Amino acid sequence: MRITGKPLRIGTRGSKLALAQANLVKDLLSKNGVPTEIKIIKTSGDTFTDRPLHELQGFGVFVREIDDSMLAGEIDIAVHSMKDVPTERPAQLTIAAVMKRDSPYDFLLTREEKKLKDLPKGAIIGTTSLRRRSQLSRFRDDLVIKELRGNIDTRLRKLKDGQYDGIFLAEAGLERLKWDLPGERLSPDDFVPSANQGTVVIVTRKEGEAQIAVQVLNDEQTRLETRIERIIIGILGGGCLVPIGAFAKMEGNEIHIRTEVLSVDGKRDVKIDEFINPAEYEKEATRIGTELNNKGGGRLVEEAVKMFAAKRG
Repeated sequence: MRITGKPLRIGTRGSKLALAQANLVKDLLSKNGVPTEIKIIKTSGDTFTDRPLHELQGFGVFVREIDDSMLAGEIDIAVHSMKDVPTERPAQLTIAAVMKRDSPYDFLLTREEKKLKDLPKGAIIGTTSLRRRSQLSRFRDDLVIKELRGNIDTRLRKLKDGQYDGIFLAEAGLERLKWDLPGERLSPDDFVPSANQGTVVIVTRKEGEAQIAVQVLNDEQTRLETRIERIIIGILGGGCLVPIGAFAKMEGNEIHIRTEVLSVDGKRDVKIDEFINPAEYEKEATRIGTELNNKGGGRLVEEAVKMFAAKRG
């Protein structure tokens, strides 16, 4: 497809990983005859790096300002990690393409290249994620978990400098940066990933030139899997204030769904692990999300939201 006129403007955060994702989209569109240019947008999530993400203004802290730029006509395309995109979206915008998923798994890097089970008692682990914090507390309650902010270079430097014995990252980020670092991929049985982890999504305004142009990058299997995950977490709610995982993966002719909600301290959880028929994915995802909620997940969500509301109080 050939787009005439000015290049389409791609809006992105300025982090190394965000730029890698935006440049990937730029290169792929170029191969399909679509000229683009990149515009960096600084978000509040990038500015306030001295506090945990859940202490900022809720889920979508890396997305909101970029949405505003698109609504104002300043950009045509936005490239996001899909797990950062809220389930409730501005009516004028659409998820125009869901790219083929990279690794959805969590990855642990340690200074001495030890596995999680082999770390000494009291080892310090860094993570920004409430989900990972709760899952880690459940897996090994003898470890010390500390907040870890900053871009990926900063996090690796803090690990090397000895501020942490290990740090959690999304394996997909390392893949996109083409960094082959020794570490441990964590099992989704113990560490159910965040909904949509490992997926890059392209947002545009509805019914415009950009929406048509980027559809060539859409991967239907990934769109299906991530849609299931978003249905489930949409029923539970709570956003980034809740330790919740949802992971759907096509296996043969069925979709394997793992999903769970945890208490903030990791001592309680509600889990569902089952296979569904892809032909009925919306109905089944809704059923699973409702079941998770009714089995006690809803109470855990309410507890987490109330806890952080009281802290902000």
